[in-house]
Amino acid sequence: GVTLGPKGRNVVLESKFGSPKIVNDGVTVAREIELEDPVENVGAKLVRQAASKTNDQAGDGTTTATILSAAFIAEGMKVVAAGANPVQITRGMDKTVAALISELKGLSKEVEDSELINVAAVSAGGNLEVGQMIAEAMGAVGRKGVITLEESKGVDNGLFVVEGMQFDRGYVSPYFVTDPERMVAEYENCQILLVDSKIKSARDMVGVLEEAIRGQFPLLIIAEDIEQEALATLVVNKLRGSLKVCALKAPGFGERKSQYLEDIAVLTGGVVVKEEVGLSLDKVGREVLGLGSKVVLSKDHCTIVGDGSSADDVEARVKQIRRLEEAAESEYEKEKLAERIARLSGGVAIIQVGAQTETEMKEKKLRVEDALNATKAAVDEGIVIGGGCTLLKLAKAVEAVKPTLDNDEQRTGADIIARALPYSLRLIASNSGDNGSVVVDTVKNHSEPNYGYNAATGVYEDLMVAGIIDPTKVIRCALENSVSVAKTFLMSDVVVCPMPEEAPAAAGGNAMDNSGYGM
Repeated sequence: GVTLGPKGRNVVLESKFGSPKIVNDGVTVAREIELEDPVENVGAKLVRQAASKTNDQAGDGTTTATILSAAFIAEGMKVVAAGANPVQITRGMDKTVAALISELKGLSKEVEDSELINVAAVSAGGNLEVGQMIAEAMGAVGRKGVITLEESKGVDNGLFVVEGMQFDRGYVSPYFVTDPERMVAEYENCQILLVDSKIKSARDMVGVLEEAIRGQFPLLIIAEDIEQEALATLVVNKLRGSLKVCALKAPGFGERKSQYLEDIAVLTGGVVVKEEVGLSLDKVGREVLGLGSKVVLSKDHCTIVGDGSSADDVEARVKQIRRLEEAAESEYEKEKLAERIARLSGGVAIIQVGAQTETEMKEKKLRVEDALNATKAAVDEGIVIGGGCTLLKLAKAVEAVKPTLDNDEQRTGADIIARALPYSLRLIASNSGDNGSVVVDTVKNHSEPNYGYNAATGVYEDLMVAGIIDPTKVIRCALENSVSVAKTFLMSDVVVCPMPEEAPAAAGGNAMDNSGYGM
């Protein structure tokens, strides 16, 4: 819990290779913990699950999930050791948390654009610069837009917004460059030929090339591959000045490549030339070409900006991909579909994180990643007051839940939840140098709903006004996952684990046997 709160400290993790990692991220610390005693290690792995699951679902709140798991287990073990029935205890805990989640939704409010900066800043340990960058990125690409993190080559942080559709494929030959100083090929009002197969010879595309020469329009060719003979023809005509042309390989592989080509076709209003739909490259003309208002190609990237004429088709395509994203099961698949949506919607924001050393870079990147995930979580389910005060408010609500439970042992389970929830605020206060128990009592005895303790300044105030806010989703996931782990732990009575094997002693060599000397 040393990483919790605005005055929480970092943890140094020794690495077998390279420099040590200095982190402030609960789940990263939890993953590194391996205990010598195998039985204790089983317990550590259980608690680690709560942090990992919370990280997967909300992307933040991993330290809170770990603390709550430990608190539920510690309070629960006292009661079980005294002879209470763990089955009824865990049932009471489960029902109480379900009621508290409903209560949490009642406390939650929708996040406004002006509050996004505070959500990100609180998650990044009170870093307002990070909050500002994430709020600007969301303002640029929209709340559902894609924001990616990169390591900056310098020491400063930066924010770049890529307009249009960008993918990691550059021109196939540097002879296509139109600006030798910047080494880019740039065309406006460019016609785009999309081919879902290899182009083996220039004869296959004579019809389209003649149209380009007659109409004097720039042409971008995107194909699975362009073989040497066809490429040489394009380069010679480009150098002679008779043809404004550029070519690149289609992004992606296999089925995903075909989907990307279809996306580009929808954005530009073109048609993908492929045999499955009865189109042959040697028989098509200008009717299959798409139109991009601007096309920029570098050695590694291609950016296509649509002309806006196919906005309705793009919207329909985005809806179709969204449905696929909802149905997708793997995280990787969801990520790739979200990227496609962002490319079609017209923008990706890239936050570049800079630092003086590699160790600082890793720590800073983890903080920014947490802040970004917290902001997305706030957009999804709203916000509540932060600093552990919402969990304390929920602890007060347990009394109202107890009469609905079936028996005294279930009510004891509810008491365990009520006693464990203030642990988070107590730790935040302790990390800030204050007495945790005094802070908990002061906040608990105040009737105002948003009243709480601002650990950054040491002041009791309205936390919503002060900008100390947490995403509702983060609190919900931490609460659900930690009680799930605690239930499993309290219900278990026997641990079966492999016996630690003693390493055999290394055979001692004879100092006089001349081994290693070719004698």
